[in-house]
Amino acid sequence: MNETEKKKISKFLSLILRHQPETINLHLDENGWADVVELMGKCAKKRIYFTLEELDEVVETNNKKRFAFNGEKTMIRASQGHSIDVDLSLAALQPPEFLYHGTAEANIPSILEKGIEKRSRQHVHLSSDKETATKVGMRHGKPVNLTVRTGAMFEEGMKFYLSENGVWLTDFVEVKYISK
Repeated sequence: MNETEKKKISKFLSLILRHQPETINLHLDENGWADVVELMGKCAKKRIYFTLEELDEVVETNNKKRFAFNGEKTMIRASQGHSIDVDLSLAALQPPEFLYHGTAEANIPSILEKGIEKRSRQHVHLSSDKETATKVGMRHGKPVNLTVRTGAMFEEGMKFYLSENGVWLTDFVEVKYISK
């Protein structure tokens, strides 16, 4: 499978598993898992064809590890980034002292006024390194990295979760914890 085909399948899976399973009438359980056979059949009806081996290649080679299989590879889900209500069953963890949020320069005035909001997503996404945060910010315009004092947030009772693909998640970041 070439890179263009992998990217097409990955983008469609992101749409279906993170945001709009109803697009193909796909059932996700409360934890966001979809049956692989059902997914493949419903994708085929939309003329998006792939074998189990190709799906495995998309999951394994995705540089952001956006998707995960269960142990038997009979179920698949998005690792994080949902705008639909799913319970990823992640345990709350103590984060590092600092994490980073990549955004576009155009978003900075709003963030410095209101904080970092999850908006349509289930969580705010934070990166453990500046390079990843920069890549995230570049998707939306001229990138800016914000440093978040997550250690202080944790000490004050905020909860943090670490997704299967290494993205730190929380509900909201107040302005007082953010620096440029």
